[in-house]
Amino acid sequence: MPDQGVLAVITARGGSKGLPGKNIRLLGDIPLIAWTVRSALNAQCIDRVVVSTDDPEIAEIATAFGAEVPLMRPKRLALDTSTSVDVMSHMLGVIPDYQSAVLLQPTSPFRTADDLDAGFSVWQRTPEAGGCVSVCHASESPWLMYGADNLGQIKRLLPLPAAGTRRQDLPKALLLNGAFYFINVKRFWAEKRLVFDDSISFEMPISRSHDIDNLEDFQKAQHQISNWKGRLPSTS
Repeated sequence: MPDQGVLAVITARGGSKGLPGKNIRLLGDIPLIAWTVRSALNAQCIDRVVVSTDDPEIAEIATAFGAEVPLMRPKRLALDTSTSVDVMSHMLGVIPDYQSAVLLQPTSPFRTADDLDAGFSVWQRTPEAGGCVSVCHASESPWLMYGADNLGQIKRLLPLPAAGTRRQDLPKALLLNGAFYFINVKRFWAEKRLVFDDSISFEMPISRSHDIDNLEDFQKAQHQISNWKGRLPSTS
C-alpha cells in the first residue's frame, strides 16, 4: 500500500424507496450524510473525500460540510439495480490517482474518524491483504438457524458444530455492518468487489453499527443519538 492517504468515496443517491430523502434528513442537528462527511474529513488516513450522488440537494449539503462532488453521478448508476461496485468503478475511473480507497455509506452514521484510522492501521499490519471491512458481532448465531424445504420440513443451515449447540461453545459469528470498505484499488479492478477472500475485519460495537434503510431504523438512530446527547462515544 502507498504512503499517500486514502480516497474516501461516499455513495449517496437521491432515490430511496425505504425512506425517501433519507440522506438529507436531520439526524440530531445535522443531515444524515453530514455524519459520514465529518468522520471522513477527520480521519488522518484519508487524503480526499468525494461524494457520488445524482441529487443536487445532496451535493449541496455534502459540499457545505466540506466534501467534494467532482461530478454528478450518471442516472444509469442511480437505479435500484445499481451496485456499490458500479459506483466505485465510476469514481475510481474519474479519480485514478489512488492505490487505496474506502467506500463509505451515509446510512452508517455512527462510524467515527477513529474507526477509520484504526481499521486502516489494522490493514497496514497485513499489507498484502486486499482490504479491511467493518463488522459487528452477530446477535443470533447462524449455527442455531434453520431453513425449510418444499414440504416445510426444517433443515439446519449449517452442520451441527462438533462442540454442540450451547451458545457459549459456538464459534463467534460476525456481520458486515456497512460502515466502511477499505480496498486495494488494483485488487478492486482485478476482482470487481469490495470484500476480498483475504480482507481483514475490524470489529465495531453493535451500538454503533446502525445501517439505516427505513423509518424504523432512522427512529432508532434518533433515539440513540439522543441518548448520547448528540455526540458519538469515543472509539476504544
